[in-house]
Amino acid sequence: MGVEICVEGLTKSFGHQVIWQDVSLTLPAGEVSVMLGPSGTGKSVFLKTLVGLLKPERGSIRIAGQDITKLREHDLYEVRKLFGVLFQDGALFGSMNLYDNIAFPLREHTRKSESEIRRIVLEKMDMVGLIGAEEKLPGEISGGMRKRAGLARALVLDPEIILFDEPDSGLDPVRVAYLNQLIVDLNAQIDATFLIVTHDIASARQVPDNIGLLFRRELVMFGPREKLLTSDEPVVRQFLNGRMQGPIGMAEEKDAALVEQELAQLGEGGGGGGGATGGRAQTPGSQEMTPRLLPGPGITRPPRWEAIAKREAALHGKAVTGA
Repeated sequence: MGVEICVEGLTKSFGHQVIWQDVSLTLPAGEVSVMLGPSGTGKSVFLKTLVGLLKPERGSIRIAGQDITKLREHDLYEVRKLFGVLFQDGALFGSMNLYDNIAFPLREHTRKSESEIRRIVLEKMDMVGLIGAEEKLPGEISGGMRKRAGLARALVLDPEIILFDEPDSGLDPVRVAYLNQLIVDLNAQIDATFLIVTHDIASARQVPDNIGLLFRRELVMFGPREKLLTSDEPVVRQFLNGRMQGPIGMAEEKDAALVEQELAQLGEGGGGGGGATGGRAQTPGSQEMTPRLLPGPGITRPPRWEAIAKREAALHGKAVTGA
């Protein structure tokens, strides 16, 4: 079972540059959450802070009853055992085959026998669809396979929290779709708490229970998927619709008057001053709910996912299935 992560008033800076400030949210135990935001808003920094690799200037991160921002290194090391992390590039050792890459955490952090390690490694490779590729080197396989190998390695210590740092980067849309289905299937199977940093809007619409958005050094919103997908916040609507009109510019945030003009042209009248508030959505069809991705055939749905499936069927008038 996953564990809850409670973040309160978190602020992170590098020198005089504030990355984000006063971030507060709760990642519910066992649920899938996604963190969105334009490039450079500190999403990956947020992941590294959650796992204790970076220390915040202010705020708390409570995991399993402990504030990890106040722990000594030895105690922090113990809490980190709750985590599995999938890095952007898979972070595999190029000189090791996939089997040894995936076995590495078990050999490094446990005293398990090689026969037990083999059982665990093959089980996790099977979960991510890599059986038969044990002897391949990372340089001999596709980017999608490297991601799956990195995910298998993140799973071998049976973590209660899994962090995904842009798992879709460098993948074509078809591989992203397969990866999204794999993430949903895994959550149904292991019930861990998932946090995914991504730029992929289709993934954000289909995969999570909860969505957050970082912009202008702040957490604009965080909450249930339905709340974000139907939000009238201009920055949320701009990002989720992948359009130029709105507060987000190419480099810096836009002039308030320009944002007002753009939103007026879209029929999403002003009042928000160009920030992350104000305005009412008028674009026809733009608030339609995308069906939720569900565990695929052969995956036993635990009660939480059964409830989600029933809700999706009621929302969309038919049973919604996985891949």
